[in-house]
Amino acid sequence: MAHSGDLLRGHTETIILRILKDGDSYGYEIAKKIMDAGEGIIDVKDATIYTAFRRMEEEGLLATYWGDGVGGARRRYYSITERGRANYDERLKEWIKVDQILNNLIKGEQND
Repeated sequence: MAHSGDLLRGHTETIILRILKDGDSYGYEIAKKIMDAGEGIIDVKDATIYTAFRRMEEEGLLATYWGDGVGGARRRYYSITERGRANYDERLKEWIKVDQILNNLIKGEQND
């Protein structure tokens, strides 16, 4: 029961930044980490990921470099910048607050 990127809309960049906090990575590997962690519920399209990469690079949240892959194929690697780390921290604070509000609205939980 895979869902479209609707569940990720607005959070794709935050998820990418979170993954890159653990270390540099290339596009396919990042997409695979999202899919694996999504437990079959999240279906992220390559176009969504690569559009986010371009936007984030333009905003200075990511840096890129070319590295060698398996069999000598070149891969474009992404790394988080200091600006990206600060952006992630802000988005995380926002997510925590939204999560509390949604739990209250959907599950009836009060998080005081």
